[in-house]
Amino acid sequence: MTSSDPLYYMGLSDVARMLRKRQVSCVEVHDATFRRIDEVEPQLEAFITLLREESLGEAVEADRTLARGESTGPLHGIPVSLKDLYDTAGIRTTAASQVMADRVPSADATVTSRLKSAGAIIIGKANQTEFAFGGTDSAFGALKNPWSLEHSPGSSSSGSGASVAAGMGYASMGTDTGGSVRIPAAMCGVVGLKPTYGRVSRHGIVPLSWTLDHAGPLTRTVTDAALVLQAIAGYDPRDPTSSRRPVPSYLRALPRDLSGVTLGVPSAFFYEDLDPDVAARLEEAHGVLRKLGARLKKVNIPHAAYSMAALVTIIESEAASVHWSTLIERPDDYQPVFRARAMRGLLTPAVSYLDAQRLRGLLIDDFEAALSGVDALVTPTCPTPPFRMDQTPTASAMVSTIGRFTNLANMTGLPALSVPCGFNRDQLPIGMQLIGRSFDERTLIRIGNAYQSATDWRLRRPPL
Repeated sequence: MTSSDPLYYMGLSDVARMLRKRQVSCVEVHDATFRRIDEVEPQLEAFITLLREESLGEAVEADRTLARGESTGPLHGIPVSLKDLYDTAGIRTTAASQVMADRVPSADATVTSRLKSAGAIIIGKANQTEFAFGGTDSAFGALKNPWSLEHSPGSSSSGSGASVAAGMGYASMGTDTGGSVRIPAAMCGVVGLKPTYGRVSRHGIVPLSWTLDHAGPLTRTVTDAALVLQAIAGYDPRDPTSSRRPVPSYLRALPRDLSGVTLGVPSAFFYEDLDPDVAARLEEAHGVLRKLGARLKKVNIPHAAYSMAALVTIIESEAASVHWSTLIERPDDYQPVFRARAMRGLLTPAVSYLDAQRLRGLLIDDFEAALSGVDALVTPTCPTPPFRMDQTPTASAMVSTIGRFTNLANMTGLPALSVPCGFNRDQLPIGMQLIGRSFDERTLIRIGNAYQSATDWRLRRPPL
């Protein structure tokens, strides 16, 4: 961030430091955020529910706490939002569907409560695709990209990506089943972090696919993503898939160079059939990484091309298991895209589902071998820049196109990070993806932070 940035565009870590030093108040930060929301939200439709009065009351109390010389945590007084899959006690959680339009949970999701415990102020529930199932459909308005209102902001966690890019909050929690944190991050020019499967609890998050869903933050900087991950990571007895592995310090002594780091470049599949601007930006990013001291080495992922078909089979089957009774009783309450894909899941043979799961074992072996001699892999996040809304491909075609590189980290459960790496000829954002070893988010944060510190893409602002 720069000193000339308005308050709402400053980094989360910068604002947190200003709040601790009493250089700005929590109420001032809150009011700056909502002035920005009032200015641009009507164009973007990035939120389903806004919590203006509730969050103002929390900001007032946060200032009183600071006045007593106390702090509730590293996110004290920081406005953040949640994709509308995260349960919020007493506040509706809709999953962007008429099926849940009036659903009001009685308790917070674990991530919601951990953000609050760290001092964050929840300002709203971000718009998304219905039940986070790719495509562009939401029962609460068409989501738009702040870099160009005619272009898509990505899929699923698109309200989270658009809101952070436009300065409407300092972070937003998304979910990622095939790339839905990293794709909107890439297409909205922000950072998206998908942690290792089990690193962050999914208790209280409306499920799409039990074995593929991940929870992760979207922020404007890698440092900010690390701060949020620090607050939400860790074992949760209410989520049987959450890991008991200790949570390291993600921000301890982050170096600005990459001396001694080796990055794997899986040229086959990941660097084929790319949009020319995406290919050019990735080549430039490789140059920056080398200048920072990293060594780039070719690696191979033999079964990568088969992953997407298997992922779609798993998602459709597991989504059908979640929704089958409601699909039969209230089919017209679903958007057409979700209804068709979940209904297809009801008809998927068990042998197809099991074959898809077997492929996961092959992919895990592939990635283990590829990562054995490197610290992380570097790939494009998406093969194309954002597409025009009036040229939106079918839901299946869009998933198989823009999720072609992201889905592999869901199938393997590995951590992955998307960092802005430039723009195309139409000034639309492009993202670079880093994939790391299991539970080694810290290395991804180190690499992403070094790259972001060496480039100025993070300083660009959407032309709203």
